[in-house]
Amino acid sequence: MPEQRGKQYHQERLAKAMSEEIGALLEGELGDPRIGLASVSEVALAPGGKAARVFIHVEGNEEEGDATIAGLSAARGYIRHQVGERLGLRHVPELHFQLDRSEQYGHRIDELLSRSKRRKRK
Repeated sequence: MPEQRGKQYHQERLAKAMSEEIGALLEGELGDPRIGLASVSEVALAPGGKAARVFIHVEGNEEEGDATIAGLSAARGYIRHQVGERLGLRHVPELHFQLDRSEQYGHRIDELLSRSKRRKRK
């Protein structure tokens, strides 16, 4: 059992380090005009560590979000290479970029809850 805890701790640390490095790349090193105001909200590593899902929060509308994801997907190889180099990784996980819609879902849930409260008052 101690091996499993150590492995999980390693994956959590790696995911956090990858999140920070990809965030730094987003802030200033990618010159693609499609990539707008974006930040990394989470990096989720697959159990084997061969793939990572990178959740991206984008300021703006849905079209800007889609364009940002397209730009990041086009720069996937460069980002993966830079992350591997900066973190000293021999095997860098395959990166998959995805829009983080959790904030939108949260707003929608809040809206629905406030509507139901208003209905109960009537």
